[in-house]
Amino acid sequence: MTKSSNAMARVYKTPSRKPGVPVDNQLISAKGKGEIANVKPVDLNRVIRLLEDTLTVSLKERHLFTLKKIVKTYHKGFLLKDLENIFKIIDICSERIKDHEEYTSILHNLLKICGLPFLKEKTSDEVKYRDIAKQSLSRLGYLMRVPNADIRMQICASVSSFCSSPATKPTGMGLQPLSLSSRRELLEQSGVAETLVLSLALLQDQLAVRLEMLHTLQVLSSTSGVHCEVMLKAEAAQKLCLHMNEADPSGQLLFRSSEILWNLLERGCPQELTHQLSNMDSILCLKEAFLNQLQHGYRNYDQQLRNDLLVITTLIAENPKAPLIESGFARQLVHFATFPEMKSHNPLSRNLKLTFNNEDFEMKKLLLNMVVVMSQDLSAVQLFREGKVMLALMHLIKPPDTTQTSARSWTPVQQEELQLQALATLATLAPLMLEEYMTCQANTCILMLLEWCVQQDAYFSQGHSFHGTGGRGSKKAQLRYSVRLLRSMVSLDKPVINQDLCDQGAISLLLGLLMHLGGPDDEDVVTLEIKADLQLILSALCESDLHRKELFGTEGVDMAVRFLKMNPAKFYSGMGHSKLILSTVDCVWSCIIGCFTNEDVFLEKEGVYLLFDLIHSSPLTMHGVVLGALLELCDNPKALPHMRAWRGPGGVSVPQLLLQLWRQEEEDLGVQRDQHGRITDPLKPLVHPHQEEQSQVSSPADTPSAAVVDVAENQRSKIHGFFCKLGFEDLPGLTAEDFITLSIVNRYLDFKTGEVWEEISRELALEGVRPDTPDAEALATIAQATEDTAKRVVEQQSAILQKQEAEEAQKERETYAEIKSNHRQQELSAKSWEHFVAKTSDHRILKECKKLQEKSIEASRSRAKGRDSGTIYHHTHIAGLQTTTFCGRTMAVESTPAHLTGGPLANTDLALARVPITGGALRKLPQSAPQDLEHLNAVSVQ
Repeated sequence: MTKSSNAMARVYKTPSRKPGVPVDNQLISAKGKGEIANVKPVDLNRVIRLLEDTLTVSLKERHLFTLKKIVKTYHKGFLLKDLENIFKIIDICSERIKDHEEYTSILHNLLKICGLPFLKEKTSDEVKYRDIAKQSLSRLGYLMRVPNADIRMQICASVSSFCSSPATKPTGMGLQPLSLSSRRELLEQSGVAETLVLSLALLQDQLAVRLEMLHTLQVLSSTSGVHCEVMLKAEAAQKLCLHMNEADPSGQLLFRSSEILWNLLERGCPQELTHQLSNMDSILCLKEAFLNQLQHGYRNYDQQLRNDLLVITTLIAENPKAPLIESGFARQLVHFATFPEMKSHNPLSRNLKLTFNNEDFEMKKLLLNMVVVMSQDLSAVQLFREGKVMLALMHLIKPPDTTQTSARSWTPVQQEELQLQALATLATLAPLMLEEYMTCQANTCILMLLEWCVQQDAYFSQGHSFHGTGGRGSKKAQLRYSVRLLRSMVSLDKPVINQDLCDQGAISLLLGLLMHLGGPDDEDVVTLEIKADLQLILSALCESDLHRKELFGTEGVDMAVRFLKMNPAKFYSGMGHSKLILSTVDCVWSCIIGCFTNEDVFLEKEGVYLLFDLIHSSPLTMHGVVLGALLELCDNPKALPHMRAWRGPGGVSVPQLLLQLWRQEEEDLGVQRDQHGRITDPLKPLVHPHQEEQSQVSSPADTPSAAVVDVAENQRSKIHGFFCKLGFEDLPGLTAEDFITLSIVNRYLDFKTGEVWEEISRELALEGVRPDTPDAEALATIAQATEDTAKRVVEQQSAILQKQEAEEAQKERETYAEIKSNHRQQELSAKSWEHFVAKTSDHRILKECKKLQEKSIEASRSRAKGRDSGTIYHHTHIAGLQTTTFCGRTMAVESTPAHLTGGPLANTDLALARVPITGGALRKLPQSAPQDLEHLNAVSVQ
């Protein structure tokens, strides 16, 4: 013993040994980053040899002394590079604790230090020792095998502290702790959460340890989704649920378990959690916990816990395989959903009292949501009938009575939210319970609620809830969900429900609501949705009944025309205008077309023009509905003149517009055409690639073929129907390209018939069926006839194209002739100018021109009769002039002599210049002396 003691003394006193912690070199110098002061060195390798060596294994006092020194040395945290040796020491202590209780406190202290952040000397240590750190944390979880309550609690506390404690504050120059994010990442990669979950089975008789364990799992699940995934992998949800109702005076067991389940739901995989809880044992445990909190929990804490359990139950109800009905929990939930609206003698609700606080209000909304979720299982509908859910919901949707207020009832804000949620619940539930719906006279209640929505009163909506969006300060939210409920009912196409609505004046009421809400240019999403739903309801009511279309009447036509005048720019606003215009066209199709009275009013209000304007300006996806409505309207002969008279932008006529749509449709489908629009393959004049691919596979007998499906999937059949009404000849404004397309449209039915027979032949070949000789000849004849028809169409198209080329060539020749004529006139003008210049520069040419002029003048005169019998003939030209201009004698006649007045410019520098009778150049006359006034009236001729 003395020798061993001296050896141990030499171990700790030898200065030449390399210390476990280098303290001379300060390798980290970062201000403000949580640095730790220097620690005294300990050689951990020697400590391990001391603990394991056969010569020193029995030196317990030495062991305890050394271990206490390690605890004191590393009281600020373990170094990353020492973790491997430290956990070897911890494992040795955990093994010896069975026989020597003295090691318990040492192990406890070492585990306590494990809760502190690991320390690093260099920045690179974090990467260098990452794997060792992960293994050390995993070994920390494995220590839960130690059958000591204090040790287990300390392990849980250390894990919680390591995951959540902040880094140590700066205390000087030295070592740096790992950041919180790095520690959490190490915990995620270590898998310690899974180990702790598996350790729950060891803690059945240790309630305090279980609570500490649940607290640790709660911390881990609240910080990382990786922990949640690992815990779910270890089936944590099921294990927690099965033991949450065990005896616990503090009530922490149920709370911790529900919080962990909630974290797993938020950050983990909800489907996996639902799968683990969708068994009879788990549902019974949830049922027990919920009923206990509902009946015996009066604190706000208990009520919140009750609501959390209800949310988890709702998620389980979404799983169709969950035995919620078999466990009896669904029946109880339905009963609570109708409380307190429906009185019952059920023992569960006999002593149940609601405080109508926020938590009870949340529970009521969760129960209504639970009803919607359970309605996905049709077997739950019988529970709804027995629980009188429909009657309770009808009680909730009644308009609130503002005159009666009580402390033992819902507040006005709560009533509003429950009313809206009840309406939303009815929209899902009522189509499944038609008999109860009619028994409760729900149509009457909804129509009365609609009338209340448009009344002017002092009601002010808060609009705080999800269902109250867009309805603050008005009843728009109630109107929205009431209309949505009606839409879900009339869409069932049940004659009893629709007739009951019409008998109560629903059509006139809905039309009044549409006119009350205004035109189609609103920018409110909720209002646009309400208008679209109202129009869809009217369409469903009037679609197949002539009398209801007559009730729709002129007022309905005015409404439809008003909405068809929507600004096309709003189609792409994203606010819902496109849905509104589609519902308007559907309303026209269902409520107007088919009733001649409505059709006549619609035509008078230029409804056909509005529909064609809509085709011209709307997206391609809207064309099908509009074309279908217009095609059915063509059955009215009064509509055809309107179609022929319509002109779009640029003077586009209806045939031109339809042919443009045909070409656009074929371009989108990928039909083969050449650059001029002619047929390129006479064997497949209408087939597109997608149709050809489908034709290569044999289809069942009850499935329509690709050629038949093509008729319904695109608009070519509708366009062909239009031309069957309008005719294929004498169509105004068509170009050669239009005529080429029209030749294909004209033979559409022949080509489509050939496609069907071709598919029949192909189906027989794919199934290995050989038709007999007459049938084979008939099929070949039909195929040849279709091909010949396509070839004739190609020839017709080529003739049209040649005619167009000839017309273009003729037009080109006429254009060139006009250009040539313009150039000839310019040449004549140039020659005339050159001749004029020649006359002014060459006197000989001027004389010749003068002779020609005189000869032309003389030749143009008529011969005077009796010229030799004394007829006086006056010459109009002056002889001897050498000009080609027309000149003659001039006579000036004045009423007042110029020498008396001096002319109009006598007082200026410009004197009156005139041509004297005697001829000669202009000269300025001298001013005459003033004369008497009596001579002013004299007239002279000079």
